[in-house]
Amino acid sequence: MRLDKLIEDNLHTSRKEMKRLFLSGQVTVDGRKETQQNKNVDSRIHKIIVAGKELFTNEVYYLLDKPAGVVTANSDQKHQTVFDCLTLKDQRVDLYAVGRLDRDTSGLLLLTNNGQLGYDLLHPEKKVTKVYEAWINDIVTAKDIAAFQAGIVFLDGTRCQGAHLEILATNKEKGHSFVRLAIQEGKFHQVKKMFLACGKKVITLRRVAMGPLSLAENSQPGDYHLLTKKQLTLLKPYFR
Repeated sequence: MRLDKLIEDNLHTSRKEMKRLFLSGQVTVDGRKETQQNKNVDSRIHKIIVAGKELFTNEVYYLLDKPAGVVTANSDQKHQTVFDCLTLKDQRVDLYAVGRLDRDTSGLLLLTNNGQLGYDLLHPEKKVTKVYEAWINDIVTAKDIAAFQAGIVFLDGTRCQGAHLEILATNKEKGHSFVRLAIQEGKFHQVKKMFLACGKKVITLRRVAMGPLSLAENSQPGDYHLLTKKQLTLLKPYFR
């Protein structure tokens, strides 16, 4: 939550009073005087003191294991949305998804009402790594690994940044490969287009990690939970 909004909501300050609080050093975050009025804070990981009073935020963060077939949207007339995966008591009108996963892609998706955090996690300068696991309809080779590392060029000429591709298993009988891929971009249908550029097709795609967050090994599609304090602390570098 923006620090100035938190102060306004709790202390009902005017703009002039707000400015005076910052200039007089009466605003501290984690024991340090704060001058950035729009700083993103959360009282679960920051100690926020204003004019001698501790303030508390009320943001929520859900880590969802999105099922395939569910759309990343606030509403949809034909398909279930990621917000429909939450129980009624957990649904809020101010929640939004940090990024998106295609309807047929499953896996990790962060739902929150902290808009600034979501923006920073998606900003290209942050270079937040997204990790996917996928079944491919062909045998992935060392040549493919090298091509991904060098930077795949889409069929339309768009060049991707270098990506780390790892072969986890090969089903020679079916001619399929199970792979793990780490990228720091978020181009439209990027993973699918990267493999298409190599003459291969993604059969199933699942995101297992985003930045410091990852799905539990026993996570099942449809599972979700509030971020633990430990998980939220891992995101602290993305609060600015």
